[in-house]
Amino acid sequence: MSVRILDVREVTQPIASPIRNAYIDFTKMTTSLVAVVTDVVRDGRRVVGYGFNSNGRYGQGGLIRERFAPRILEAAPESLLDASGANLDPDRVWAAAMTNEKPGGHGERSVAVGTIDMAVWDAVAKIAGVPLFRLLADRYGGTADPRVFVYAAGGYYYPGKDDGQLRAEMRSYLDRGYTVVKMKIGGASLDEDRRRIEAVLAEIEGRGRLAVDANGRFDLATALAYADLLRDYPLFWYEEAGDPLDYALQAALAPHYPGPMATGENLFSHQDARNLLRYGGMRPDRDWLQFDCALSYGLCEYLRTLDVLRQEGWSPARCIPHGGHQMSLNIAAGLGLGGNESYPDLFQPYGGFPDGVRVEDGHITMPELPGIGFEGKADLIRVMRELAE
Repeated sequence: MSVRILDVREVTQPIASPIRNAYIDFTKMTTSLVAVVTDVVRDGRRVVGYGFNSNGRYGQGGLIRERFAPRILEAAPESLLDASGANLDPDRVWAAAMTNEKPGGHGERSVAVGTIDMAVWDAVAKIAGVPLFRLLADRYGGTADPRVFVYAAGGYYYPGKDDGQLRAEMRSYLDRGYTVVKMKIGGASLDEDRRRIEAVLAEIEGRGRLAVDANGRFDLATALAYADLLRDYPLFWYEEAGDPLDYALQAALAPHYPGPMATGENLFSHQDARNLLRYGGMRPDRDWLQFDCALSYGLCEYLRTLDVLRQEGWSPARCIPHGGHQMSLNIAAGLGLGGNESYPDLFQPYGGFPDGVRVEDGHITMPELPGIGFEGKADLIRVMRELAE
């Protein structure tokens, strides 16, 4: 029995929140929800793969509906199948979507393709009847590890938010089992950020560690000034000090800041990842890479990015992806990444874990759900099924 893609559907939905980081606010943020509808039936229900793009990049409905979905639907059905003919081949679907696309220009289209790619992999694992992380480990020669490190991202700037509220937020994450928390910097003066950082460090002392994120706000002089401040604190990392494509800035910062640094969430191809590792001064013994498959052409491209890491002497364990979604959790558990970001209170229903999954000592344990596991999160699968089921 061969498999057919019957439809690729998209709806653009709001994930707005009255928060801001150093660069943008989220009052008009959207996401694209995609459904890849197949002709396969499992347990009396049609198999539909779902995907969505991470926060921070807007929904890509126009590109998906006008360019990428039609190419997949116009392709000969058999050209999208794996060698057995009994399942889809994600790489072949990816190639069909990228037909007639020139190299370079890894902007919004990488988000559109990454969203579709997530839905395809969800469908493939559901058709196979296994969790995606186990399919990935089996397919790529790894060992599945259901226990995944996660950290709590928050600490946004918010109208009227004072240090007491910031401290309470971070305390709540530790109370929920997290051991690493993250806050935003760069959206206020250096002195104000110093006060905020020290307030959080005082709150979490002895219970957890703090990462800080500038969201690419700084020029070199400001990045170095913050490095002078931050180097005296026991930080988990100093994230995205400057523009993500300013590799010279990142390279200049490295010898000036001895602690761990992190970047990569706004690099959307294996070529850009390679340039970061070649020219950005990143150190494989301590720094972290945050490439997010949902923003960077999907898992098919992420596998190429992991190949680049190995060629440049990096371990996949130095990757802790941005985005806080279950797709990256599966990649972490199946391909040996270092963990995943988490948004305990933001961007719902898309963020978070399946119902019943709890954070313990900074880790979660993946449930044995076919596909990515969206069916285990009641508020999310309800929205998804409204689109395609």
